[in-house]
Amino acid sequence: MAIRHTFARIGRSLVLALAFAAAHHSTASDRLPPTLQLALDNARIPAEAVSVWVQPVDAAAPTIAFNANRAMNPASVMKLVTAFAALERLGPAHTWRTRIATHGPIRNGVLEGDLFLIGGGDPVLGYDRVWKLLRRLRALGIERIAGDIVLDASVLRLPAHDPDAFDGRGLRPYNSGPHGLLLNYNTLLLGLYPGKAANDPVTLAAEPPLAGIDIDNRILTSDAPCGTWYGDLQASIEGGRRLVLSGSLPAACGPRTWSAAPLPPAAFGTALVSTLWSEVGGRLGGTVRAGHTPADAQELFGDDSPALADVVRDMNKWSSNVIARQLLATLGSALPSSAAPMPDMVADGARVAGELLARAGIDTDGLVIENGSGLSRIERIRADSLGTLLLKAWQRPWMPEYIAALPVAGLDGTARGRLRNSPASGHAHIKTGTLNGVRAMAGYLLDRHGRRHAVVMMVNHPEAPKSAAAQDALMDWLWAGTP
Repeated sequence: MAIRHTFARIGRSLVLALAFAAAHHSTASDRLPPTLQLALDNARIPAEAVSVWVQPVDAAAPTIAFNANRAMNPASVMKLVTAFAALERLGPAHTWRTRIATHGPIRNGVLEGDLFLIGGGDPVLGYDRVWKLLRRLRALGIERIAGDIVLDASVLRLPAHDPDAFDGRGLRPYNSGPHGLLLNYNTLLLGLYPGKAANDPVTLAAEPPLAGIDIDNRILTSDAPCGTWYGDLQASIEGGRRLVLSGSLPAACGPRTWSAAPLPPAAFGTALVSTLWSEVGGRLGGTVRAGHTPADAQELFGDDSPALADVVRDMNKWSSNVIARQLLATLGSALPSSAAPMPDMVADGARVAGELLARAGIDTDGLVIENGSGLSRIERIRADSLGTLLLKAWQRPWMPEYIAALPVAGLDGTARGRLRNSPASGHAHIKTGTLNGVRAMAGYLLDRHGRRHAVVMMVNHPEAPKSAAAQDALMDWLWAGTP
């Protein structure tokens, strides 16, 4: 069996190599490889719905430029633009600082005034780090706060965000908006443990703890096969703070982790900090609320985020929309304060990103950035522009961080299921993107001869979900390399 499998892999590699040679011998750069064209035909996707651009990083011209000057919706592949702009402007070592300040004297373990948790726009401030900040307060001798704990998110000036606006699923974490004091990605993690038999209750473990949130778990175990395990799960809010979970989880799936965003970021923050202050043994005379820090508050200490290089990795490996929005807002915060009645640092950051790309020599004709995450119906970019961006990134000093942040096809992140039975598995660092009517990918692939290529493919068509095989065919063809 092992010998047969080995010969099958060798045979497939040889076929791919011959297809590559035939395509390059007889076609121009505006033609698609036969294996890719066949996969598109099988998916009933017309040529005008497809854009492809391929170029070795050490070459002067593209190998393929098919409809490459058409602006198309890239879905989450737009995060490559956001990452490029953030690394270009801020550098890979950039960090965000969250500060703790007091207003009032401290006597005998009592802060006779208010405590301020001052956000710095940190995209990855998890509840474990917030717990450590509050634990440090206790270590400094503060046992009781006579006033309030005030959460100051004013570092980012943003309009109201409607999480239901995109697809009506406002409790899905991918719809969460940016915030100056974003805590735990505004996400409640739900550990689900199915029973042994159909209709057994599913045990729930929720993190982080949120004061005032009542979780009504109605999820039951099913005897269905473990396919798309989350397809039957539903979450809703009743009465403002009652999170109702319903549906079923197949026993065959075993334990799973689901997630929800039950509250807006400001309310999520007050609920979380209220619980954590109590958990570290603190007492509170007032309430936890949103507010601003007075000029004469005394800063006690702060906490720095991981470096931008690590944040970009978190964003791209798992396609975090809220991190992308936070990065654009950070870019926008560098601009002078807007006199507009409703300033929007995400929109400002989108403008900065476009300017940074143009300054780097990337054609921005047709570029539309709405929020930098790709969760948009209006975001657009051309394949040749995205390809040029990849080549420019290859030449930057932060190139290793940029590439390492991308999922590895067949191995990790959102691309771990791609190319699994292909000799190209593990050879492609690619960002993928999927929306209704959109399927895209872009990144770098190392062929079997050790030559690295930048590759972009976007499909905008109702049958776009069926184009995954065509994208894999492109990467297989590219891996085969020139004989």
